[in-house]
Amino acid sequence: MSTSPLSRKLRRLNIHWHRDLGYFFSSLIIIYCISGIALNHMNDWNPDFIIDKKMVQFHPKIARQSVNAALVAEFSRSVNEAHVKVFDFPTDNQVKIYYDNATLHINLETGMGHYEKVSKRPLFYEVNVLHRNSLVGWKWISDIFAFMLIVISITGLIILKGKYGFKRRGVWFMVVGLLLPIAAVVLFYFIGG
Repeated sequence: MSTSPLSRKLRRLNIHWHRDLGYFFSSLIIIYCISGIALNHMNDWNPDFIIDKKMVQFHPKIARQSVNAALVAEFSRSVNEAHVKVFDFPTDNQVKIYYDNATLHINLETGMGHYEKVSKRPLFYEVNVLHRNSLVGWKWISDIFAFMLIVISITGLIILKGKYGFKRRGVWFMVVGLLLPIAAVVLFYFIGG
């Protein structure tokens, strides 16, 4: 059975659109997949930041009156911090020192210090910013990307013909693939909701 020239032309256009859109958006697809996996597991880890905590022992029984800029600088050197932003006294026997992206909280009575430093998780921080649409104007790019994923999916559905094409084989895989989100919604509303 031969196909018309228009049908062949539309088929070629469909293949070209599917291929070229797939190439063009492949980087964004990978970025959204990586960040999606990271954000799915927020209860297991912090996908944006690495939080380093350590205990530091100083001399006990330090009088609050003796805590000055020089002593704070000495405390800071012990945790490799050079630039103190500010320090304050949450209670009479505690001093808290603030740095860029870090703090040192010392109990003056016991001399025990809690140091905490926050740093951006490489790669994940940046891709998560894109995924959450945290950049001004990015939501429009994200909307275009979502629409183009629909186009890529539809053009992909109708590329093959014959026994491996959508009408004979693909429709069944699509129906089975649709059962997964349907089952998830049903479970959410009737069991977990």
